[in-house]
Amino acid sequence: MAFALVTSTASATSLVSDPVRRPNPPDAVGIRLVDVPADLIKDPRARQYIVDSLKPGVTVKRRIEVSNKSADVLHVAVYPGAADIRRGSFVGAAGNTGNELTTWIKPGRLSLDIPAHSRARDTVTIAIPKDAAPGERYGVVWAQVSGRDLGSGITLVSRTGIRLYLSVGGNNPPRARFTVDNMTAGRDAGGRAVVHAKVHNTGGRALDLTGALKMSQVSGNISAGPYLVDSGKSLAPGQSTSVNVIVTDQVTDGPWDVSLTLKSGLLEVTHGARITFPNGPGMAAAVLSDRDQQSPLNWRLISASAGLVLVTFGTLAMIRSYRRRAGGNES
Repeated sequence: MAFALVTSTASATSLVSDPVRRPNPPDAVGIRLVDVPADLIKDPRARQYIVDSLKPGVTVKRRIEVSNKSADVLHVAVYPGAADIRRGSFVGAAGNTGNELTTWIKPGRLSLDIPAHSRARDTVTIAIPKDAAPGERYGVVWAQVSGRDLGSGITLVSRTGIRLYLSVGGNNPPRARFTVDNMTAGRDAGGRAVVHAKVHNTGGRALDLTGALKMSQVSGNISAGPYLVDSGKSLAPGQSTSVNVIVTDQVTDGPWDVSLTLKSGLLEVTHGARITFPNGPGMAAAVLSDRDQQSPLNWRLISASAGLVLVTFGTLAMIRSYRRRAGGNES
């Protein structure tokens, strides 16, 4: 899945209305990946973004498809741009800003003339220099349509792009890992329950976090959820951010046992904690979370199974003792 920006100046990220005419609708141009590397076919991120771990000196090609969703012919510019991950968001740089990664990327065609309601394909070549230093780099392959300068000094620009997560390293790609350091229960001004979880990227790859929260009342049989985490959180290695979950049902203050499952690509981790919501708007104290806190149920099952085994062996021992008393040394 691509992400789009419509800009009027180098720093703007929203559509600027024009009293005369708008040359193209904001979503007139689209872009997507055509194929996915065979070794990443099961990774949902690789179906949306260009995600790869490559060695220095390697060259790869990725096919893209640019679509014209308007009723007019579009002249579409295709180019690489710089990107970064800041405060939990993947941010494409304004304009034609480049970085080290963009110097390694070359589209097959820098411009495409696409008829109305049609599509065109292009090939993006990524060539890693032999002296490239290890580490992960971020960028965007943009498809951009520019409008007309209407005499006011404003040119409408509509662009949409595909994210690039490119790791350069040794024989093995760095592992993706993260921890949920703590969870905080709160209520917003309207009284809705909210759970904030602090996530820390402890691995060597960027993360795009999705997931859900489940709740179980400590003193009762009430369960709630799952509730989806807020979308669009991205984390570079070493970064931390707060993942927020709005509890859409009306719930008591608790206490509650909560289980938060977060995913990024093929990585899935579950953390849990025992929280209590404040009686009114505000935040409770942060509570440390533990890995795989869904496991209390699993441990109860394990304990029950172990108990059943002990009862079984105890019964067999009693039968054996009875037989010995009744028949001598009969086994």
